Amino acid sequence: MEKLRIIFMGTPDFAVGILDAIQQSNHEIVGVITAPDKPSGRGLKLSTSAVKEYAVSKGLNVLQPTNLKSEDFLEELKQLNANLQVVVAFRMLPKVVWDMPKYGTFNLHASLLPEYRGAAPINWVIINGETKSGVSTFYIDDKIDTGAVILSKETSISNTENMGDLHDKLMNLGKIAVIETLDLIINNNVLPQIQIENKNLKTAYKLNKENCKINWNESGISIYNLIRGLSPYPAAWSIIKDNLQEWNVKIYESEFELKAHNQLIGKVETTKKEIYVYTKDGVLKIKSLQFPGKKRMQAHELLNGIAFSEVAQFI
Repeated sequence: MEKLRIIFMGTPDFAVGILDAIQQSNHEIVGVITAPDKPSGRGLKLSTSAVKEYAVSKGLNVLQPTNLKSEDFLEELKQLNANLQVVVAFRMLPKVVWDMPKYGTFNLHASLLPEYRGAAPINWVIINGETKSGVSTFYIDDKIDTGAVILSKETSISNTENMGDLHDKLMNLGKIAVIETLDLIINNNVLPQIQIENKNLKTAYKLNKENCKINWNESGISIYNLIRGLSPYPAAWSIIKDNLQEWNVKIYESEFELKAHNQLIGKVETTKKEIYVYTKDGVLKIKSLQFPGKKRMQAHELLNGIAFSEVAQFI
């Protein structure tokens, strides 16, 4: 069989680990497609994607199209003469792009498909309290994350892991999955499995401000899972009210104890070094958090500079 000539498409850090694994394999990368540079920060300096930074450092050919259907981009793509495209955390591709290479286009998704299709699978498996996750490679079709699965790899999730921990674990698992998928393709051993459709499938909806907000009327374990599922990014948040003052606070790390009590839900209690919040079925200990205009701090660091009254409450 002919040698694989691969175009890689991706943008964030998660994709960099996979691109690096392909780069270190014996397969040829003929091009890297990533997001255009965009202004960021106070000075609106142009920032480049993590994938672009890596690709440039390795001397790889980088394309940054704004329009994936433009004739100029499609012509550049054809000129690269790739026979396979690999996609990791990129945007939805038009058929004219994913259908172009001889051996098609496959995507690495950070869940055990068909569960958790969508934009934020690593966050949602933890938010929902799952005990396992994994990665799947699948052939792209005209819908999102619905194509025939090539292979899946599973891993367990402990009840203390956060999104950052699972991100790194799945990135390493993804490296193995992608290289194994390339070997299956080059040896003509792929047996794609059509995804089973089920109305009870869980979805990895895009994160927004509203679904990252803590609802203190939820069970304590649900709040605990939300916090670790959004840590370190984008972070669960809530408003703490103390007399006439209100702060919008991000919470990164907590512990939960199931415990009967007769306190107001959301009530804050502190010692010299610890912050506790009452939930409907227990007590949440906040271990690290961030106040507006401040850096992320451990609870004891924050309490060195701020004192809460007896009426302080998360709302």
